[in-house]
Amino acid sequence: MRRIFVNPSLMCADQLRMYGEISALIAAGADLLHIDVMDGSFVPNIQLGTELMKAIKREFSQPLDIHLMIDRPGDKLGYFPIGEGDWVSFHYKASRDPVRVCEAIREMGAKALIALDPETPAGVCAGLEGCADGVLIMTVRPGHAGQKLIPETIEKIRRARAAMPDKIIEADGNVSFKNAGIMTEAGADALVCGSSSLFSGEYGYEESIRILKGGKK
Repeated sequence: MRRIFVNPSLMCADQLRMYGEISALIAAGADLLHIDVMDGSFVPNIQLGTELMKAIKREFSQPLDIHLMIDRPGDKLGYFPIGEGDWVSFHYKASRDPVRVCEAIREMGAKALIALDPETPAGVCAGLEGCADGVLIMTVRPGHAGQKLIPETIEKIRRARAAMPDKIIEADGNVSFKNAGIMTEAGADALVCGSSSLFSGEYGYEESIRILKGGKK
């Protein structure tokens, strides 16, 4: 049976209670801690940064799922405390040399994922299977939480899974309890969960994670 990773989006957590939030999420069974890095240029928002990541690394052993929504990611990898067990995704269209960025991420001990926004076709990953550990598929437009699912992105998940049967396929955007099942059925094995499910308040963290991993409501 395929393992499903539930990676909480920390931009949706209570920012004034971050230590307690992370502790509760780990205790509830969260897999990686998803950190959205936004530079206000590649996307119209500014979000979580290097000092928060360093603090998390000091206090917790849980691996990070770092999503770089920034221009020229290959020039900035050294800003971040990337290490063994982490996942790092960067946007295909933000990089001049995605092969080299993948190689650099893997040299730091992390897994390298190519991020695709809704307008970027899955076919751009052709030829990157040898250097990338997976694909992060944005199922909403990057930059803000609380958006509705773009239906066409589900087919992109299917195409990515068919093209990369042994790689990580991560879905990010409006991962509600309902949509999580649709995404995993299409081939996603990692879910970035935020305000639509894990932080919605409908269930506690432990019950939410159980449902998101395929358990019955």
